[in-house]
Amino acid sequence: MKKHLLSIFALILPLLTFAQDSGRGIDEVIDEKFGDATGWFVQAVFYQIPFTDTVSVYWVLFPLIIGAIYFTIYFNFINFRGFFTSVNIVRGKYDEIDGHGPMVGAGDSTPGGDNIETIKIEDAEGEVSHFQALTAALSATVGLGNIAGVAIAVSIGGAGATFWMIVAGFLGMASKFVECTLGVKYRDVAEDGTVYGGPMYYLTKGLKEKGLGGLGKVLAVLFAIFVIGGSFGGGNMFQVNQAFQLVENITGGEQSFLHGYGWAFGLVMAILVGVVIIGGIKKIAKVTDKIVPFMVVIYVAASLFVIFSKFDMIGSAFAAIWNGAFSPEGIAGGAIGVLIQGFRRAAFSNEAGIGSASIAHAAVKTKYAASEGMVALLEPFIDTVVVCTMTALVLIITGFVDPLNPPGSDAQAILLTSSAFESSISWFPYVLTVAVVLFAFSSMISWSYYGFQGWTYLFGRSKKAEYTYKVIFCVFVVIGAAASLGSVIGFSDAMVFAMMVPNMVGLILLAPKVKEELNRYMAAIKANKS
Repeated sequence: MKKHLLSIFALILPLLTFAQDSGRGIDEVIDEKFGDATGWFVQAVFYQIPFTDTVSVYWVLFPLIIGAIYFTIYFNFINFRGFFTSVNIVRGKYDEIDGHGPMVGAGDSTPGGDNIETIKIEDAEGEVSHFQALTAALSATVGLGNIAGVAIAVSIGGAGATFWMIVAGFLGMASKFVECTLGVKYRDVAEDGTVYGGPMYYLTKGLKEKGLGGLGKVLAVLFAIFVIGGSFGGGNMFQVNQAFQLVENITGGEQSFLHGYGWAFGLVMAILVGVVIIGGIKKIAKVTDKIVPFMVVIYVAASLFVIFSKFDMIGSAFAAIWNGAFSPEGIAGGAIGVLIQGFRRAAFSNEAGIGSASIAHAAVKTKYAASEGMVALLEPFIDTVVVCTMTALVLIITGFVDPLNPPGSDAQAILLTSSAFESSISWFPYVLTVAVVLFAFSSMISWSYYGFQGWTYLFGRSKKAEYTYKVIFCVFVVIGAAASLGSVIGFSDAMVFAMMVPNMVGLILLAPKVKEELNRYMAAIKANKS
């Protein structure tokens, strides 16, 4: 344990020494070097296709939006039609189907060369219920994307960006259903019973079934590379960066003793994260599992308090959201620009179509793959349609959305949310800061697991490979705290959206397999009723 933590210092010290020798701040040097190293990739992922004379659209939004619409139609609006069925699954109404009796349409539901066929696992009692799986996944997704991400969207795109975030949330429910069903269907189980799953496995095994083994391997390798980068970016650097922004703000802003010492804050966070992911101290992880859902409840309650304290403004806020979505005034790019902001930030928040959630859901024991897909379907609704909308309403109602006078930089966007709450609850910025640090800590631990799955797919499941990844992950915690949000958010978004490209290709090609799983599960529900 000590050896691996010392490795983190060994990797960071040369950078700190170089910064001191150059006569510039450490944060400034890190930011510059990081921006120079990743700028080309960010530009490639976010290449803009001219849409009109004044508006250009990121090409990565096309497969995201078109894919979500395709799944919505292909599965007969499962995101709406299956909503109450999903709620009933979480409530435990169909637990008997999952836990007892022969499987309807029984057979090997996980072909493709598993070490141990997971049909054996699926026929056993599950370790966690559907409700526990849902709350665990939500504790990883409900966090900074809902706080900082929404602030970025509405500060640039105005109130109308909220409408498109809601639309993206509803459409994303279908994408999430597809990828999490596949995550369970094609998961792999090691000899020790450890479950490995996610796009790497359903791209490889699923496409091999369709005679596209070569394409599957290429897409799986690409996804593995991008999920590793995504764990360093959106799942790590963005989290610690925004946590530092709020901590610095409540301790005095530019006059804070922490100003210019983001690397020091990052180093402390890196040690804490390293203790958990390298040392494997489960008690700390268990504490965060209990605290984070509690902080989500506090955040939602505070949002509702602010909204209802200005009850008379709710109607005008929704009017601003509707009007701003289609006829925004004073916003660069007009309606298309607002749509872009809404979809971009919604995808970053709920990760629908990205593939990361399927890695976590793959470990759940269930007899029917589609049952877990149905549970996952609720995540974008809760995360984006409910929680993100609450944050947006707080910002709009309190008057902290002014597209004619946006914040000086993206780094200040999260401070908008803090200020909006402070206008109604004077002491809440302190609670929000604690919540953000906990959200960041929890998300970093969760994303380290996602990235590690990609790492093991590429480099094997040895202890050496494991510790190499985890040490590098901790180093990026320091870089994230020190770099400006401009560099961090660009790299984070680029990696997250890059994951979507190989994943979406696989989802579309494997959609018929998901329909088979859905029909099998719905047949089981129907048989149980009769």
